[in-house]
Amino acid sequence: MSLTSLLAGWKVLNVCNQLFGSKTSLIKQQLRYFNVNEHVAYSLLKEAGIPTPPFGVASSPDEAAKIATELKTKDLVLKAQVLTGGRGKGHFQGTNVSGVVMCETPEEAKQLSESMIGKLLITKQTGAAGKICNKVMVTTRMYPRKEYYLSVMMERTFNGPVMIASPRGGVNIEDVAATEPEAILYLPVDVNEGLTSDQIECVIQKLGIHEESKDVVSSIVCNLYELFVQTDALLVEINPLAEDVCGKYYALDCKCNFDDSAAFRQKDLYSLQDWSQKDPNEARAEKFNLNYIQLDGIIGCMVNGAGLAMATMDLIQLYGVSPANFLDVGGSAPKEAITEAFKIITSDPKVLAVLVNIFGGIMKCDTIAEGIIDATKELKTTIPIVVRLEGTNVDKARKIIVESKLKILFMDNLGDAGIAITQFATIMQIAQSLNIDIDFTMKSDKKC
Repeated sequence: MSLTSLLAGWKVLNVCNQLFGSKTSLIKQQLRYFNVNEHVAYSLLKEAGIPTPPFGVASSPDEAAKIATELKTKDLVLKAQVLTGGRGKGHFQGTNVSGVVMCETPEEAKQLSESMIGKLLITKQTGAAGKICNKVMVTTRMYPRKEYYLSVMMERTFNGPVMIASPRGGVNIEDVAATEPEAILYLPVDVNEGLTSDQIECVIQKLGIHEESKDVVSSIVCNLYELFVQTDALLVEINPLAEDVCGKYYALDCKCNFDDSAAFRQKDLYSLQDWSQKDPNEARAEKFNLNYIQLDGIIGCMVNGAGLAMATMDLIQLYGVSPANFLDVGGSAPKEAITEAFKIITSDPKVLAVLVNIFGGIMKCDTIAEGIIDATKELKTTIPIVVRLEGTNVDKARKIIVESKLKILFMDNLGDAGIAITQFATIMQIAQSLNIDIDFTMKSDKKC
């Protein structure tokens, strides 16, 4: 992301990780927002009246060659459409081809795209696992004379949107903020009043735009803010906004993030979501309105509410074991969503035991119990499951679980549930290290 509170939030979470000695980073995709590929961002800019270089999107090497031919230039750039930073410094698995490459002919474009499309791009952000590249953007290489930074983002510090501008474009803006903070202009915008002519003039002055180009850049600034508002964006960032040798301005790179809570009124935009760029389980969870984040431990967690989720993970770590995931089913998930949540958790081969810790308010405990039982029967789950429920219809839920005769341990006390699940997971881990299978039998229907 970019700047101020988003960066600060990451720092706070990193500090918390250090203080509590967590081996698992809790900042992995904690921020829930919809991100789009670069070619989608380019299209949005063009529709908003913001100039971009000519471009096309290819799903095959032949398409890449065709687009390169249509661009009628020897200055070509191929950009992997992968949602990760540092594409230009990354490489495709088993090759030295980076995620952003220059070429001169359609034949070269075809040859290079053969090493990109359908292959894994490895960057610092993706790690060794990489991310699949299903498309490449073929565009015209530009030769900027001057590069600027321009963005609009939703900022808690300013209680709303803020326009950010700097004459130091084309570089990491966080580095500029750290070394030359006076080079960055922050302009809070009143959402009711909108971007004013005085504010646009402030941006023009900060960027140092020449008199003959003021009208063009003013239009870009105004259109960028309108795009931000109309798409319910959290961030629309152009870096760089470039002036070429002919004095024309182009957005050479654009990053857009949109508010998930606005999906209901941005259906056309959200239909462009690239599901291939998401973790498969996270994509499955999102379709059922579940919040799922995969971690590195061995105990699967199903909870409702972020606070209870964090407390549950803390409890597990207190007893010396790490959670395998963060899965929040929310406050009103139907039985089908509970069943799907359980399937997602148990699909992770690292999960050796599952702890369900849910407070049933609007969502009734018996609905949760039925979902767990349905999933357990369907999947023929053999790993230990500990369930701690409290709230609406908890007695009914307890009865449903006990009478199911499944290997599910119902516990009333969270502390006892934490001890039980960590002991189960430890036993399973030892057995796994010895390459032996473990089976267990419920000795009685006694409440714990």
